[in-house]
Amino acid sequence: MSFWETITGSDLTRVWKGFEARAAALPDDHRAAWEQIKVHLAPYSGFTGRNLTPILDSALGLLEETAADGQSVDEVLGDDIRGFCAALAGGEGAPSYRDRWREQLNRNVARKLGRLGG
Repeated sequence: MSFWETITGSDLTRVWKGFEARAAALPDDHRAAWEQIKVHLAPYSGFTGRNLTPILDSALGLLEETAADGQSVDEVLGDDIRGFCAALAGGEGAPSYRDRWREQLNRNVARKLGRLGG
């Protein structure tokens, strides 16, 4: 990946187009599960979403394999797709982007208050 691709995100565009092309070949119920997985994993994304690329690739691969085996989405993911996504992202309570931003803000405020009080 070149510096320019990193800055512009063109590499991510290529990856996402590949994901969507793969997802288009899935049966309807698997494609609907893919859409839900994307939505429920989004809060665990970094600023650019690069950290989710391998996770989404694996989840899409799982959907492709189960579709090829003739398994239903419920057999594989169960009825709790949100919980499945939390487990993929590192378990329940994994820090979301809001948590990371909150921690950063708290550190910055503490640092500023430390300078003013000291």
